[in-house]
Amino acid sequence: MAVILNIETSAAATSVALTAEGMVLAHQEDMEGRNQAALLSDFIKYCLDFATEKEIRLDAVAVSMGPGSYTGLRIGLSEAKGLAYALDVPLIGINTLKLLACQVMFTKDGLVGDEIFVPMVDARRMEVYTCAYDFSLEPLMEETPLVLDDTSYKDILDTGRKVLFFGDGSDKAKDVIKAVNSEFVPDIRPLAIDMIALSEQSFARRDFIDTAYSTPHYIKDFQATRPKKLFGAE
Repeated sequence: MAVILNIETSAAATSVALTAEGMVLAHQEDMEGRNQAALLSDFIKYCLDFATEKEIRLDAVAVSMGPGSYTGLRIGLSEAKGLAYALDVPLIGINTLKLLACQVMFTKDGLVGDEIFVPMVDARRMEVYTCAYDFSLEPLMEETPLVLDDTSYKDILDTGRKVLFFGDGSDKAKDVIKAVNSEFVPDIRPLAIDMIALSEQSFARRDFIDTAYSTPHYIKDFQATRPKKLFGAE
């Protein structure tokens, strides 16, 4: 039985879940928005205290690697690295887009197995980080930053298969994607309790990441903006 501490900080929510054999043993989450720096350490302590009380040994730490919030991803990965190093357990990296797709696969009713899953993580303006998967999580469209317009996902939609759009970037796609075979799945957000299938699969395959040198999966580089001048000062 692999006992895994799952950490998710890629979006607005902060969540941590202690899991084993497909079950959630303990978890904490906050949906109020970008409180990772204030809450994450306490959430981790809660789950570790539960494990200590129940005399459960931790086998691995899993963390969402992105794409997503630059700040949130850095906070989550930093905490996960420190914990994995201190406890001498392996570190598992989970792709956030794949995590979103898994959540839809496990929760959406009426799926027949031919659907195309399109996770969308919000970026600036009309841009999203996105890709497309089939039911086996094989990529039908590689991960990319995409500026949405009325030609977005044309090749995928032209297959005639049901295409499911979801994630916090999908709201702004509704006005530009009108195909009859498109469907928008609401309220899909990355959470630690939904990392179970992917983190347990990675543990079984011994698919670990480097505790010292791994970096978040941003898809594209962070771009800082120049501060505005005050009162016309040179």
